[in-house]
Amino acid sequence: MVVAIIFVGISVFQILLACGYPLGEFALGGYYKVLPVKLRVVSGVNALVLLIFAVVLLLHSNIISGIDLISVKILIWGITVFLGINTIANLISRSKKERYVMTPLSFLTFVLCLYLSIAS
Repeated sequence: MVVAIIFVGISVFQILLACGYPLGEFALGGYYKVLPVKLRVVSGVNALVLLIFAVVLLLHSNIISGIDLISVKILIWGITVFLGINTIANLISRSKKERYVMTPLSFLTFVLCLYLSIAS
């Protein structure tokens, strides 16, 4: 449940980026304060993906039910691998803001998802 809440929060952040709020230094390499249009589209897609991740985690914890397109366990492992890669990408970002804010957040969600993957 905690990871789903984090994903929704980061999704809101991505929506703000997509809407042109000056938060770009925290994402996508931190090259822009306000993202250019192409990267705003990327942020919009990221927001949608993060909401899907949240739904998968809510399915996993049986808070919601009814969608059985693919094994939730497989999806949780996929999310975990993605978060591991994302943590490394954030860690090597040129942006200090992205490294200091997003890396710990990504690492936390990675560890929590890893726990869920192993425990289930």
